[in-house]
Amino acid sequence: MSAKFNTEKGRQGEKLACEYLEKLGYRIIEKNWHYSKNAEIDIIAEDCNTIVFIEVKTRTNLNYGHPFEAITQSKIRKIYTAISGYLSKCEKKYKAFRFDGIAIVGLNNPKIEHLKNLGQY
Repeated sequence: MSAKFNTEKGRQGEKLACEYLEKLGYRIIEKNWHYSKNAEIDIIAEDCNTIVFIEVKTRTNLNYGHPFEAITQSKIRKIYTAISGYLSKCEKKYKAFRFDGIAIVGLNNPKIEHLKNLGQY
């Protein structure tokens, strides 16, 4: 697969994830928020008084494993770094913070899985 295809697939997956979250009543605050070159948060959303940091992983099929398998310890450390950076700059104070993962398999008829509380603050 080309890097261009993977980038486009990721964008489509993040768009699907945003639509899914909005249907659940989440308010999208940021998309692709960069703290540094290696620390990015795919989606930052508000769920009632909770700020939610969401990692989205998209696969066209399961030939290379489930999308959640790509959320490695190394990836989680980078996300925590970005979360800390965001919270230090965030003017609004929230009652709670959460780190979720969304896995999307297929783009035409996607299957969406949402795991809450991969890490809590």
